[in-house]
Amino acid sequence: MTLDQYGFRIVDQLQKLDEDIDRKELKYHNKRVMVSKEFTFDAAHHLHLYEGKCKNLHGHTYHVIFGISGYVDETGIMMDFGDIKTIWKEQIEVHLDHRYLNETLPAMNTTAENMVVWIYEKMAHALNTGKYDGARVEFVKLYETPTSYAEVRREWMEDA
Repeated sequence: MTLDQYGFRIVDQLQKLDEDIDRKELKYHNKRVMVSKEFTFDAAHHLHLYEGKCKNLHGHTYHVIFGISGYVDETGIMMDFGDIKTIWKEQIEVHLDHRYLNETLPAMNTTAENMVVWIYEKMAHALNTGKYDGARVEFVKLYETPTSYAEVRREWMEDA
């Protein structure tokens, strides 16, 4: 074992596939696992039939968290985080970031409660391609402020 000047271990030799580890060993289990990814976006909106500050046009820096579950493939990966980011960027964020949500979302009051269901549905539809083994959205949290969020869970959506 080699240590650098700060006492950290330096890897002497990288593990080689099919030499130090067999391909069949890359998949360690057959359990359902969940991966999560977070994003932010900025948008403006106003609420109808509401008599608080939010009845006026205003904006938020929203924070969204996805929990997506499924089964790992032969390499031990359930879903690449980059794939989640691509779905977010190409199919969801384009409707939200730096937008006036009352114009870009379907006809709805643009509450966090309505928006989180729409975001869930968009991600669930994107995962329905069969590319990922049993992939499904387990939850989505949409923060409107650092301390206030709306959440939807798969079991609630299936019960509806």
